[in-house]
Amino acid sequence: MAESVIAARDLSLVFQTRDGPVHALSSVDLDIAPGEFISLIGPSGCGKTTLLRVIADLERATSGSIAVNGRSPAQARLARDYGYVFQAPALYPWRTILGNVMLPLEIMGVPRAERAARAKAQLDLVNLGGFERKFPWQLSGGMQQRASIARALAIEPKLLLMDEPFGALDEIVRDHLNEQLLKLWAATRKTVVFVTHSIPEAVFLSTRIVVMSPRPGRITDIVPCDLGPDRPLEIRETPEFLRIAQRVRDGLRAGHAYDV
Repeated sequence: MAESVIAARDLSLVFQTRDGPVHALSSVDLDIAPGEFISLIGPSGCGKTTLLRVIADLERATSGSIAVNGRSPAQARLARDYGYVFQAPALYPWRTILGNVMLPLEIMGVPRAERAARAKAQLDLVNLGGFERKFPWQLSGGMQQRASIARALAIEPKLLLMDEPFGALDEIVRDHLNEQLLKLWAATRKTVVFVTHSIPEAVFLSTRIVVMSPRPGRITDIVPCDLGPDRPLEIRETPEFLRIAQRVRDGLRAGHAYDV
C-alpha cells in the first residue's frame, strides 16, 4: 500500500487571542492516499482553511502530528511538494499571464527558456494557450483563476491545495471550471485537497468528502464518492449523486448539533 500523502493524527490547533484561546481544530485524524481528490466541507469558521494551512506549513498545530509525503509540513514546503491556489487569483497586474505563471520558477532560479516552456505547458493544460501576453485585467474572473491554477502547477508539485477557488464566481462559470478541474485532475493524477462550502461541488469533484463540525473543527464524517471518473454535469440529477449529497447534508446537520 502506498504511503499516505497526508497523515494527520490527533491534530489540534488553538489560537491565542486577546479575548482568550480560540480552538480552531480538535483531534483531527485523516489519511489521504496518492491520487485522491479530497474535499473539506463545513460551516464558515469550522477550520477547513486552517487545516489546509497546517498542511501547507502556514500554520503550526498546537498538538498532535501531521506528515506530508512522509515528512513534516516545513520540509514538504521547502521541497516544494505542493502548489497552493487561494480564494482570489492573486495575480500581479503589471505582469503578463505568462509572467505570473513563471514567477515561482523565476524565484526558484529556473533558466528563462525552461520556465517559459513549463509555464506555457501549464497554460495549455488549463486551456489558456494564446493568452500568454494578456494582463490579468484583460481576463475574466474564471480565466484568472485558471491562470492561478497553472501557476500552482508550474512547480510540478505532487500535491495541489485549493482554498475555495471558485467561491466568488457565478454558477455557470463555476460549473464550467468544475468540469475543467476534473479533466485536469484526470490528466495529472495529482493529489488534491479542496476547500468548499458547496455540497454539489464537493460531490461532483471528490473521491471522498471530509465533513467538519463548527469550531472547534472536528471530522464528523468521511463520505466516499464512488461515481467513477466520467462525471458529466448531468450526474448531479442521478439517485446516487443525490444519496451522497444527502449523507453530506446529514453530516453537516449532525455537526451543528454537536455539544461543544
